[in-house]
Amino acid sequence: MNITLKVWRQNGPKDKGGFETYDVKDVSPDMSFLEMFDVLNIDLEKDGKEGIHFDHDCREGICGMCSMYINGKPHGPKDAVTTCQLHMRSFKDGDTIVVEPWRAAAFPVIKDLMVDRTSFDRIMQAGGYVDVSTGGVPDANEIPIPKVVADEAMDAAQCIGCGACVAACKNASAMLFTSAKVSQLALLPQGQVERKTRVEKMVAQMEEEGFGNCTNTGACSAVCPKEISLEHIARMNREYLSAKVSSTNV
Repeated sequence: MNITLKVWRQNGPKDKGGFETYDVKDVSPDMSFLEMFDVLNIDLEKDGKEGIHFDHDCREGICGMCSMYINGKPHGPKDAVTTCQLHMRSFKDGDTIVVEPWRAAAFPVIKDLMVDRTSFDRIMQAGGYVDVSTGGVPDANEIPIPKVVADEAMDAAQCIGCGACVAACKNASAMLFTSAKVSQLALLPQGQVERKTRVEKMVAQMEEEGFGNCTNTGACSAVCPKEISLEHIARMNREYLSAKVSSTNV
């Protein structure tokens, strides 16, 4: 199959960017989207041109690095997949595919399709920790956790921090990401010690990073490759309100 790519090229966060068009021929339907980019970059380098810069790592849908806005949707047209899990059979021969980086003030462009997502790291660093007793490893069965609670915590823990939720949100909100990290620890007994201070610090850091407010459109959950539920945002709001009420009454 032959396709036309319109790819955003930008040298750096302060440089002006724009789309460049590339014709990619003899694309195998079994290639992943990233493999197709690999082939294009090899051809560009053979012609003495600079390859397209994009993030990738595991290529197994685990790390969340492969952040691309494809034809107006984060990670492309398929649901519950990352870009590296998207195959070219999802497109048709002769298609024109538009590829852009995440668009958010808190995710400045590094180069081409690469964006700086260290704002997510700082949110996690602000409160994503637990206090544990030192000593031997306790038996897993010493802390019984109801299955429904464990399942909710695992749903939150699946978040890979790719940033698709921010890219899809009209306000560039990071509420789904932050709430997943808050929920994961708030639901489990190991996270109870810092429960109230954690949510306050993480929300404060999220706001400091310049992410927008949530207006509950649900676009974040709809494009999430791990299908993180909006229920976690509701939980974080309750956690935050409870923490603020407690700190006010102290």
